[in-house]
Amino acid sequence: MLHLAVEIPYWGQSLLRVLGGIAAVLLPAGTIVYLFLFKMMSFMQSRLGPMEAGPFGSMQLFAEVGKWLQKEDIIPENADARIYRIAPVIVLVSTFLLVVVVPFGPDAWFTNFSAGVFYALAIGSVSVIGILVAGWSSANKYSLLGGLRAAGQLIAYELPMVLAVVGVVIQAGSMNLQDIVVAQNSGAIFGWDGIGFPFVITQFMGFLIFMIAVQAELTQVPFDMPIAES
Repeated sequence: MLHLAVEIPYWGQSLLRVLGGIAAVLLPAGTIVYLFLFKMMSFMQSRLGPMEAGPFGSMQLFAEVGKWLQKEDIIPENADARIYRIAPVIVLVSTFLLVVVVPFGPDAWFTNFSAGVFYALAIGSVSVIGILVAGWSSANKYSLLGGLRAAGQLIAYELPMVLAVVGVVIQAGSMNLQDIVVAQNSGAIFGWDGIGFPFVITQFMGFLIFMIAVQAELTQVPFDMPIAES
C-alpha cells in the first residue's frame, strides 16, 4: 500500500501551529477591530460610517488596504531622509516583535521567555522612539510638537497599563505568557473548574484599566488627540 503521508519534524509542526494560530486569531481579530472602528465608533458619533465599499461598507477593510498600498511616500525637502525612513520601520518592527512571545497553543510559540510579560511591555514601548524620530527628522516644528505630544501620551499611560498587568502576574505566579494561559485554563474558581480560572473575573478592575490604557496607547477615540484628524 502506498503511503502519501509525510512525517513532519517537531520544528515543522510547531511552525505550522504558529502560522495556523496567526491566521486563525490575528486576521479575524484585526478584521473585528477595524469593523469596530469603522462602524461602532460611527454609531456612537451618530453617523453612518463607511457605506460605499460593499454592502453597508462591509468591504471597507479591503478598500483601506488598497488605499494604503497606493499612498505616495513623500519626504520633506529639509528632512533627514535616512532617519525619516527608519521611523516607521521602528514602529512596525516593535509591533511585530510582540508576536514572538504570544502563545498560540500548548506547543505553538516562537519563543517561550520566562519573562514574556516584561519583554512584551518593553518592546511595546519602543514604538514611542519611532514617533519621536519621525517628528524630529521631518525638520518641521509642528511635526516635532506633534511627535512630542504623542510620545507624552503614550508614556503617560504606560504606568497604569503595567500596574494592571502586575495583578495577573501575581495570580499566575509567573511572567511567562504560556504559564499564565495554563494557570487560567487548568485552574478553578470558587471550587468549580468548568471554565477554568479566568483572571478577567478576579482582576476585572485591572482589566478595565488595561483596556483604557491600550485604547490610549493606540491613540483611538477618545484618546485620539495625537492624531488630530478633525
